[in-house]
Amino acid sequence: MTPAPRRPVRIGNCSGFYGDRLAAAREMVEGGPIDVLTGDYLAELTMLILWKARQKDATAGYAKTFLTQVEQVLGSCLDRGIRIVANAGGLNPAGLAAELGALAERLGLHPRIAYVDGDDLVDRLDELQAAGHDFAHLDTGRKLAEAGVRPVTANAYLGAWGITEALHADADLVVTGRVTDASLVVGPAAWWHGWTREDAGIHDKIAGAMVAGHVIECGPQATGGNYAFFEEVTDRRYPGFPIAEVEPDGSSVITKHEDTGGLVSVGTVTAQLLYEIGEPAYAGPDAVAHFDSIELAQEGEHRVRIRGVRGSAPTDQLKVALNYEGGYRNTMTLVLTGLRIEEKAAWASQQLTDLLGGRDRFAEFDAQLLRFDHPDAATNAEATAHLRVTVKDPDRRKVGRAFSGTVMELALGGYPGFHTTTPPSAESAYGVYWPTLVPAAEVTHRVTLPDGSVRVIPHDPVTAALPVPADPGPTPAPATGPSRRAPLGAVAGARSGDKGGNANIGVWARTDEEYAWLRGHLTVDRVRELLPETAGLEIRRYELPNLRAVNLVVVGILGDGVASATRPDPQAKGLGEYLRSRLADIPERLLRD
Repeated sequence: MTPAPRRPVRIGNCSGFYGDRLAAAREMVEGGPIDVLTGDYLAELTMLILWKARQKDATAGYAKTFLTQVEQVLGSCLDRGIRIVANAGGLNPAGLAAELGALAERLGLHPRIAYVDGDDLVDRLDELQAAGHDFAHLDTGRKLAEAGVRPVTANAYLGAWGITEALHADADLVVTGRVTDASLVVGPAAWWHGWTREDAGIHDKIAGAMVAGHVIECGPQATGGNYAFFEEVTDRRYPGFPIAEVEPDGSSVITKHEDTGGLVSVGTVTAQLLYEIGEPAYAGPDAVAHFDSIELAQEGEHRVRIRGVRGSAPTDQLKVALNYEGGYRNTMTLVLTGLRIEEKAAWASQQLTDLLGGRDRFAEFDAQLLRFDHPDAATNAEATAHLRVTVKDPDRRKVGRAFSGTVMELALGGYPGFHTTTPPSAESAYGVYWPTLVPAAEVTHRVTLPDGSVRVIPHDPVTAALPVPADPGPTPAPATGPSRRAPLGAVAGARSGDKGGNANIGVWARTDEEYAWLRGHLTVDRVRELLPETAGLEIRRYELPNLRAVNLVVVGILGDGVASATRPDPQAKGLGEYLRSRLADIPERLLRD
């Protein structure tokens, strides 16, 4: 039975990734009133992790920590009518549903359990390619295909209506495979408020819920965690996990339980809105949410209202996440101390190359000099730099002890002060993540209801091409007047993250005057000056004036994605903070004491 939409639905999230705070589910259920408990477990890398688990145990393939969390809260949720919705099913939602049933039986409980699947396309790739769908149309995919490497996982991002259908069938617990992160909020909101695809303004409603879902999907990143202006977070206890109160029109309030740590402010919500996005038209399987229409307002302590979100029809394509076995890799880090660091690094690189028989022996040889050293350092550690050498190859023997043992041959015959951060190490397998698209019509979105019946969820009958980003016009010249050299972070916050091989950096200001300067200053050319490692890479720049923000997407900086990247920060989590640390000529009137 569908509840009457008398009030907003309170949706609390208890997980931002597989491995997040285990106690969060219990804290969300016991900390105050919620109607729906959600959990997001599927980062881009997670499907590969789950595939590896399934190679050892054919019954695995789901987030096992979810079972522990459910065991802690299931009785309370059933007593209070709290529904549980999570994408913890990963590669095996049916298996997780069965395990949940067994768990409930051991507890003497009787929840109604449903699961959503149909996203897994790995066994259909030959069929789809024979029909003309090219999964290797991008450079990395083409190289892998030419080498005979096949994806080990291929999962389409499903939408929210399967979750909605399960809740309408009185499911107490709904688990899914790969649905979009926002679907975990959109599905319950549509159920609670009785939305249908035929409703007037349905795409606006869905888009509003998508935005709320995007804010709470990463847990405490919306409530003060990973926040650039962390001096504003005066309650330094671990942040309470976020809650979205979604209204019948799709607008929402982001909040958290009382007497929990952290902060919910326009700033913390802005930061999370900018996390891992691309162009302002944020595409989903059920709608496109236009992030340049979002309006934020502080409604009270730890309460931020999201309103004004415009939505439009989705495209007729679904995103598909592919994971490949890339081969094997190994990394050794050489420590360089004191004087003439660059000469020592060049000598070590040359010696190592000679001993290994040349860099061309490997599919990839990457050496990076990381400078931490200071002249006349007060401690030995502060006088050191690292030469980080990574090799990759399909042949595990080349990159195993044969590589790391050779590095150690420099110990007595190389540069002065040689030592390494680790003893010789063995090789490890790595994966390659790559996204692509498939026609939605090729994917069967299914929900298995508590009574065992299976329903196929149709895709949206109304579709449209993704809007072309509007031209913001010429970038205004930065304001003139007396200026002072200071870190960009004195006036700008930033949050960064990974999307496959790309990184995004969302940069925002807190006042209109600061944004006017930031918009004029932070051009693509300026970003290249501030981030030298972006030289030669495409930078896409988008403006979000309602958020006083500029979003930057650096194409290809992460190579083939987090599992394969050789950067010390493979998910670009620190790239925004690095940008904030760079010096700029900032008008004195904008600099705060």
